Amino acid sequence: MDNLLEKRKGKFEKLRVLREQQRNGGNDAASDLAADIREKEKTMPELFVECPACHKEFTKRHLRDNLYVCPECGYHYGMPPEKRIVALCDEGSFKRFRYHFPEIDPLEFEGYREKKADLREKTRQDEAVLTGVGKIEGKKAVIAVMNSKFLMGSMGIQLGETVTLAVEYAEKHNLPLIIFTASGGARMQEGILSLMQMAKTSTAIERFQKKGGLYIAYFTHPTTGGVSASFAGLGDITLAEPKALVGFAGPRVIEQTIGQKLPEGFQRSEYLEEHGFVDQIVPRSKMRQVISQILTLHQK
Repeated sequence: MDNLLEKRKGKFEKLRVLREQQRNGGNDAASDLAADIREKEKTMPELFVECPACHKEFTKRHLRDNLYVCPECGYHYGMPPEKRIVALCDEGSFKRFRYHFPEIDPLEFEGYREKKADLREKTRQDEAVLTGVGKIEGKKAVIAVMNSKFLMGSMGIQLGETVTLAVEYAEKHNLPLIIFTASGGARMQEGILSLMQMAKTSTAIERFQKKGGLYIAYFTHPTTGGVSASFAGLGDITLAEPKALVGFAGPRVIEQTIGQKLPEGFQRSEYLEEHGFVDQIVPRSKMRQVISQILTLHQK
């Protein structure tokens, strides 16, 4: 047992040292996300997809060109983080934060390392969040975009640390902060240490806001569990995409627990806007325009 504790203590000491080295945003050399996207699309077959809402068919290329929104009914598909960045930021302005973390597997959970390695290859991301600094119609901001395709956007130690470092960078450089959330909650493969990220990220947000920083939380589908109960729910201004599921537990779990039928649309972004939890529903086509207007109003 003592050997195991010493081993884990050594891992966290390495993480602490790396954190000190990376507080200024790591290597923030500009990443050519547009070039990465073009390379990916070369290998993607041109196939038809059916909208789960209206059941109309259209090509994948049509969907990509329409910001992953159904051209018939407006259903919002999940959007890859790098494509959201390209759609949001001025061309060539985004500089990605790159951090070098040790392999994190505190419980030595069976198959966890292999799963992460496979997802890193598929998504070309180290974790379930992409962070960096960019300009939106000339206005600079720190941006974090979560990826539900990477272990359902679950929050573990590395994700919590990456979000915290992004918040601290925004605080240090007096920049507004925008976080696009998409998550199933805490990462079970990291046990209670994943739950500790709720306190860490929330504390970082509180410090940032106390110093006058502007934090825009932007809910995408789904935003649930420990992420919704921590940094996602702390925005000065809270935006959401249409029909995004937002809440701690899912509606089915709540219904089974209380033995009652929930109201129509419960936990969807429209219901939350009606009840004051969301400030505005923003279709993806208006994302850049609305965020730019908010940043303009809050310029110092």
